[in-house]
Amino acid sequence: MGSPIPTVGETAPDFTLSNQYGEQISLSDFQGRKNVVVMFYPFAFTGTCTRELGVLRDRPADFDNDDTVTLSISCDSVPSLKVFSMQENLTHHLLSDYWPHGEVSRAYGVFLEDKGFATRGTFVIDKEGVIRWLVVNPPGEGRDADHYAAALAALR
Repeated sequence: MGSPIPTVGETAPDFTLSNQYGEQISLSDFQGRKNVVVMFYPFAFTGTCTRELGVLRDRPADFDNDDTVTLSISCDSVPSLKVFSMQENLTHHLLSDYWPHGEVSRAYGVFLEDKGFATRGTFVIDKEGVIRWLVVNPPGEGRDADHYAAALAALR
């Protein structure tokens, strides 16, 4: 991995990426307004990634509501993310870290240089932009959304 993984209590690195519709989305767009779940995943259309994002889709009360927004980030291209979101009925922002390749993933310390993609990292960021909870798993090891739902509940 590139940069060190930010720690709880640090200000989250800001970024601007295109979502699946080509709209520019910045982490700072939500500062002062919403808690943010930043979820890195290896690839669209793969089994574990599709399951994890499906959980987010199926639990909008936890992850996409008046108090919280979820930003899922992969190194896939915008057109791939658009097809993936349509195929899986994903309504939250899928952000493309395609070019410069892995730049945001590197800033969060989750880019696997030897593989060319991000591992599974989730960061819960409060309304002030501070990381309040995180988990980083290897590519083949899925995450439990209940853990980041509990971290969000603790911010309320």
